[in-house]
Order: sequence, then structure tokens, then C-alpha cells
Amino acid sequence: MRAADWPARLAGGVSGGVGALLVAPVAPGRLSLLVLAGLPAAGVLLPDAARQRRERLRLRRIVALLPDALDLLAVAAEAGRTSAAGFADLARSGDGALAREMAIADAEISSGQPMSAVLRSLRVRVPGSEMATLCAAIERSRLYGSPLADQLRRQASALRRDQRRSVEERAARAAPKIQLVVALVLVPSVLLMIAAALIANADLFFSSFR
Repeated sequence: MRAADWPARLAGGVSGGVGALLVAPVAPGRLSLLVLAGLPAAGVLLPDAARQRRERLRLRRIVALLPDALDLLAVAAEAGRTSAAGFADLARSGDGALAREMAIADAEISSGQPMSAVLRSLRVRVPGSEMATLCAAIERSRLYGSPLADQLRRQASALRRDQRRSVEERAARAAPKIQLVVALVLVPSVLLMIAAALIANADLFFSSFR
């Protein structure tokens, strides 16, 4: 737990406690005890949950932008430019989460930090195999002279395949949910409309049988 999060936790706990005092008296039976204990605890944990969710969204955005960034770094490598110059180009090319991370890396390089330290810092700020693979490819190229552009393009292709597969999986999972909504909401609504029309015209309908 970070010390900077304690004010938010304290505020959340106080808000949860106030809510518990308001809700507990009207809660049935032993549920009031659960409310008294649960709401303050939820208030304390809520800032951490919100921060973790923001971090997951940030990492997801970075990974989504990474294939195009890898292609740009590959072009820069083929043109004989350094990875540091490629980071600077990426920092100037946008204003998203990835561009901000590249701007931090470019600032560290400009302040005189070695590339190995910059790459370690980048891996810490952007955890995950995607950024670790990029940093490892750059480090191998620096140390052993392995062709960087080919490695970056292979990684970009692999990331695009993974992202396409993820979209297909989400679409496959969404289909049953859509069918459930249709079955539970739209079909009964249509049946109610038909029933209302039949009731409204019941006299005309039954007069045909007389």
C-alpha cells in the first residue's frame, strides 16, 4: 500500500461508515451487522480497486498502440537511426498513454541515463510481456548487433494476431448475451404488443365467430 493512497482510503472509509449508519437501521435482521462492517471496509478498498482499474485500462491502451509503434521503430532502425531517436519520434507523434511513456524515456535519455537503465525503468512503468519483449529486442540489438527491425516487425505481427483473436473471442462471448437479451426483453415486449392489440380488438375478433 502506498502512503499517498491513505487520504483516499480514509475518505472512503468515512463515507462508507456514514452510509452504514444510514442504511443499517433499516436493514432487516442480521443484515444490519453486515452493512455496518461491510460498507466501511468497501469504502477503504474502493480507492485501490479504482486505481487498479485505471492501471489496467492504461496498460490495455498502451498494448493496443504498440504494434504501430513497433512498425515506426522498425522503420527508424532500417534508416540507421538509434532506438533513442525512435523513442523521441514516438513521443512527438501522439498524446496517448504510449506517447507519454516514450516522452518519459526520451527525457531520461536526454538527462544522460544509459539506455539499459531507461529500458529497465520502462519495463517497471509498463509491466507485461509486450513491453518486456520490446526492451529485450532493443537490448539484444545494442549488445550483440542482432537486426532490430526484423524482430520489431515480428513482434508487431504477433501482437496484431493476438488482438484480432481477442476481438473474435469477445464477439463470440457477446453473441449468447445478445440472444439472452432478445429472449428476455424483445420477445416478451412483442408478445405484449400483440396481446394488447388482440384485447383492444377483442369485440371485432369474436364477432366473426357469431
